[in-house]
Amino acid sequence: MRRLAALLPLALLAACAATQTPAMVAPAAPGFWLGLWHGFIFPVAWIVSLFTDNVAIYAVPNNGGWYDFGYFLGIVVFGVGARKSHTVYRDRVVHVPIKDVSPGAKGG
Repeated sequence: MRRLAALLPLALLAACAATQTPAMVAPAAPGFWLGLWHGFIFPVAWIVSLFTDNVAIYAVPNNGGWYDFGYFLGIVVFGVGARKSHTVYRDRVVHVPIKDVSPGAKGG
């Protein structure tokens, strides 16, 4: 019963997922490569979209999963997410007193 109660919220969230019928996708709809490009130019497109109604940051309609995957890669790998702000280096030094274990040593 507890397992069912734990899975119920996940099932409700999965029911909210948007789906698209393959027959509704136009043959010339943007696919992976345009999704990759749109993800890459996302920062510029977003700023321009604030000032004009002719620019959008996401193409609708698109061909679904491949466009989304290209868009994700464009943002994360090649676009905004690819910039490295700084690198943190940490050295960990552990100071352990050396114990004399030689024969004849006191306390050993």
